[in-house]
Amino acid sequence: MTTFGTRAPAPARPTCAATPAPPPTVLLVHGIRTSATMWRRQVEALGAAGVPAVAPDLPGHGTRGGERFTVAGAVAAVEEAAARVEGPLVVAGLSLGGYLAVHWAALTAHRVDAVVAASCSTQPRGVPLWVYRRLAGLIGRLPDAGAGLNDRLARRFLPPDALTDVIAGGMTVSVMENVLAGMADIDTLADLRAIDAPVWLVNGRWDHFRAEERRFLRACADGRLVVVPRATHLVSLVQPVAFNRILLDVVEHARAAA
Repeated sequence: MTTFGTRAPAPARPTCAATPAPPPTVLLVHGIRTSATMWRRQVEALGAAGVPAVAPDLPGHGTRGGERFTVAGAVAAVEEAAARVEGPLVVAGLSLGGYLAVHWAALTAHRVDAVVAASCSTQPRGVPLWVYRRLAGLIGRLPDAGAGLNDRLARRFLPPDALTDVIAGGMTVSVMENVLAGMADIDTLADLRAIDAPVWLVNGRWDHFRAEERRFLRACADGRLVVVPRATHLVSLVQPVAFNRILLDVVEHARAAA
């Protein structure tokens, strides 16, 4: 006779719930003559999304206005800020900050999960740099060393909120010559080739610094080009919402990769 009984239930198998990777910290590198306060809108947007951000002042700018600018000193400032970050890291910079972000990412031993290089898709050398340095020298000879002209241009081309953020940290015109002299020694194409992390090249549609963006894109091992409509060279300041969305997309990409 065959008897049928109740089968004892099998022991439950432990389940492993996937833990979301923490968001990377975004290290923001400011542009020439400005300071970390230019990133206020980005820091607020990242914070609202739960993404930590740090924005140091470079030598010769903002709280470090009394220091002499050198490329080595600027790279050291970025390295010092990165050293305080635990976990994944995205570095983003605008104009001078973009060149320095790329240069630092090419040199550092720190792990870099992504690079956002905004408004810096032209090699900082040759005739364009010479003309820029010449113009900066002439402006520096004005009675007020160009402070009045700089103020008028900022009020003309920046939205009120952006102007408030930029002015909050001060605008240092006298740093121009040292910055431009230092940039002559930077080979951004070589730096891009040395970076193995994803690189986002972000330019405003009307940016005069996007002349070599396709060449820059080809230099990237893993590159993307984003052109922001209705934006000038100061893309993060004149189109902050669009720029913030790009930053958050980069953060999510780095997070997913992690």
